Amino acid sequence: MRTQKLLKLPIMAAALVAFSFTSCKTTDEEVAPESTSLSVDFEKYELENGLDVILHQDKSDPIVSVAIQYNVGSNREKTGRTGFAHLFEHMLFQESENVPQDQFFKKIQDVGGTLNGGTWKDGTIYYEVVPKNAMETVLWLESDRMGFLINTITESAFNNQQEVVQNEKRQRVDNNPYGHEGWVLDKNIYPEGHPYNWQVIGELEDLQNATVADVKEFYDKYYGPNNATLVLAGDFEIADAKTLVEKYFGEIKRRQEVEPLKPQPVTISETVRLFHEDNFANTAQLNMVWPTTYQYTEDAYALDFLSELLSSGKKAPMYKVLEKEKQLTSRSYAYNNSQVLAGEFHVTVTANSGKSLNDIEKGMFEAFTLFEKEGVTDRDVERIKAGLETGFYNGISSVLGKSFQLARYNTFTGDPGFIEKDIENIKKVTKEDVIRVYNTYIKDKPYVITSFVPKGQMDLVAENSIKAPVVEEEIKENVAKVIEESQEEIVKTPSKIDRSKEPEQGESPSLNVPASWTSELTNGMKVYGIEQNEIPTVNFSIRIDGGHLLDDMSKNGVANLMTDILMEGTKNKTSEQLEEEIEMLGANINMYTTNEAIVIRGNTLVRNFDKTIALVREILLEPRWDEEEFALIKTSTINGIKRSDADPNAVANRVYNKLLYGEEHIFSYPTSGTVASVEAITIDDLKAFYNKNFSPSISSVHVVGKINKGAVLETLKGLENDWAAKEVTIPEYSIVNNRDKSSLYFVDIPDAKQSVISIGNIGLTRNDKDFFPAEVMNYKLGGSFSGNVNLILREEKGYTYGARSSFSGSKIPGTFTASSSVRTNTTGESVSIFKEEIEKYKEGISEEDLLFTKNALIKSNARRFETQGSLLGMLQEMSEYGLDANYIEKEEEVIKNMTLEEHKALANRLLDESKMAYLIVGDAATQFAQFKLMGFDEVLLITKDGEESKMDNRKDIR
Repeated sequence: MRTQKLLKLPIMAAALVAFSFTSCKTTDEEVAPESTSLSVDFEKYELENGLDVILHQDKSDPIVSVAIQYNVGSNREKTGRTGFAHLFEHMLFQESENVPQDQFFKKIQDVGGTLNGGTWKDGTIYYEVVPKNAMETVLWLESDRMGFLINTITESAFNNQQEVVQNEKRQRVDNNPYGHEGWVLDKNIYPEGHPYNWQVIGELEDLQNATVADVKEFYDKYYGPNNATLVLAGDFEIADAKTLVEKYFGEIKRRQEVEPLKPQPVTISETVRLFHEDNFANTAQLNMVWPTTYQYTEDAYALDFLSELLSSGKKAPMYKVLEKEKQLTSRSYAYNNSQVLAGEFHVTVTANSGKSLNDIEKGMFEAFTLFEKEGVTDRDVERIKAGLETGFYNGISSVLGKSFQLARYNTFTGDPGFIEKDIENIKKVTKEDVIRVYNTYIKDKPYVITSFVPKGQMDLVAENSIKAPVVEEEIKENVAKVIEESQEEIVKTPSKIDRSKEPEQGESPSLNVPASWTSELTNGMKVYGIEQNEIPTVNFSIRIDGGHLLDDMSKNGVANLMTDILMEGTKNKTSEQLEEEIEMLGANINMYTTNEAIVIRGNTLVRNFDKTIALVREILLEPRWDEEEFALIKTSTINGIKRSDADPNAVANRVYNKLLYGEEHIFSYPTSGTVASVEAITIDDLKAFYNKNFSPSISSVHVVGKINKGAVLETLKGLENDWAAKEVTIPEYSIVNNRDKSSLYFVDIPDAKQSVISIGNIGLTRNDKDFFPAEVMNYKLGGSFSGNVNLILREEKGYTYGARSSFSGSKIPGTFTASSSVRTNTTGESVSIFKEEIEKYKEGISEEDLLFTKNALIKSNARRFETQGSLLGMLQEMSEYGLDANYIEKEEEVIKNMTLEEHKALANRLLDESKMAYLIVGDAATQFAQFKLMGFDEVLLITKDGEESKMDNRKDIR
């Protein structure tokens, strides 16, 4: 899928205080936006203990966001003690003196909320979004872990989170193509001892050697109120919020003073050239990185523009040289990463299959030469700025987005209202600034270059490279660490209030589903809409039924290519011209193919909605059928397919579908097609698909935003008048759901550091009367963080970063799936735990667990209608499945009325672990043989294509 993307510069943030946005002049006055005012008020004050408090009142929805940002990231760590900030982020979710083990997630979910945290090089943030009646509960929880946590940090809890974090590293780094690139680049851009020399996740050895004493010291220094910003945004009274903040946070003592870090930009004296043979890569990847400057500087803003102009879109030199002319790549990008202390300018190019990184490096310098020759025009700069206003509005579409940005600006600039200065700095960037930073930081300057190539393909490495000292974990037998817990009672820190008592929550907000409207155009296209007036933008989608279902098995992938070719120009516009028109509107239009539909998604300012839809009409009704672009699309798609073959998760998804749906069903084949099928597809195949299957009679439009029904229907006149209906027949495939045994299938990924587990069977259609009840039934098994499988595999065992189960379904039966990625040496035990928990779940759950399920699902509806995106999803569900406008009210009744007996009956009817497929994608040499002794009806080693493998007798598979 190729998309037209709305620019989101890293330095940009959501607008958070009053400002006036006036676009710069363009050569096309029709699309130049008028002056627009965007205002969000806030109040900032400081408690006596140094805690910065920022309050923003927004009564649009009955919810509140709470965010606490601590001015501590991995930049506060030391060599040999890395990963502490991130590890401690995990520790704060365990327990505190007045909140028992594993209750943070459960208590927030129980009030209908959501929560999480994040750590990066410069900061750590924790956040919750809850119905407004639960605001005091969140303040109680957050204050308890800020001021009343230290005495609860135990060896066992610490060991558990050490394991969880190590599994996160295995999942995100060790088991991923190119996963070690960040480590190699930072080690060579930043000198030993520089705070950016190591990764946020930390070194595996440092994580394993960390002690409880280390963590307590880190907490005492960096987690005090005087090193934090607390933001409340949402539906509350200012006076009430101040009272509660003082009640819960006011008594927490200041801790050690934390000196602000001063910028530490770096330079390198000579180019450094490194390579790594990547176990998980199928194609080579080149990175070139130059040291730059820190954030909010004049140069940082200009470098953001430079990265866009070099790499984004059809006018970009990188596209013209590397992709179009030389066809060395179909995936490349550049970005500037200016942070608190320093920055880097990155170029990343993933090679087409078999292409040399030496040629790509040379091609990159040809792209620089082209950039110098063509220069930068005023219009180039203005098309980047055109998306700013839409981006600002999108950024403040949720109370959580506002909270994040207020916290970030306050932490790093001392001023939550810094957005005004930020906007001015972006608007001031000129073409001369862009050329200046190119000459200052990039042209003829030394850089770090990395070549990550598939194992055994050293001929692809850029010349004169030396081996990077990447340390890869060795797979060992799992040995459980036995820790004897102290039996001493936790000593509680004195408090002025009884913190052991959870606050009363009061009455939950009642369900308030936004009013929607429907209509049908004269050509048969159905229209669904919701008027939402909070921000002057519109989000829309057009769904054309069919999608992958309409693919011919012998030409699999045509539907997917359709959504690419249609975005590559129209009858009267080249692909470059179309792209520029979208950009100058500050709009975003993209197309993609699903199993059952082709979808167009868009986001634009209300005043540009008619022009944006006019472009959509052109895209849909006046395709260009550009042969040159089609060839590039095929190359890109084929290389994407080849890359996915190295991704354990992609392999698992593809094989799992084939095992469950069977070779006679189109869902057993990937939407993208196969290398062979895509190579055989011609542009005439696409034209035939378009002429046969594109019709308003099987299409629906969904519109949400600051626009009424009449205006929407008027704007759609062009599509209504110019798009004639035709009859389209969507094939129906039979699904044989006769699995009668437990089958263990194993796909070998040699030396995998994690095993991807997928367990399940064919389930229900979305319209089945039991589908939604089944989702409710599954919730406590694996439908959330507090699901049984996650609590055991992650929180108790520390084997995984996460484990879930779910029901999927559409007009075609979906699946029940339980899944996780687990540490390789725990694969067998993890599969057994899944199997045992599914079996045990059929015995029924407790009254307490049923109440938790009901609270979590019903109360969370207060958060369900906040953003245009969430409302668009509601309309799409209504149109796709023929649901009533009040379907959410009906779902609430299902939840309220579910009994323990109904829950148990559903589990017994829909969950049968003795007749499920168990798919493992991992290291067969160390993990396969054990399954032959675990009681499965059949155990098979299969290929990445889902066929039985002939390699079962390999010597290294034991």
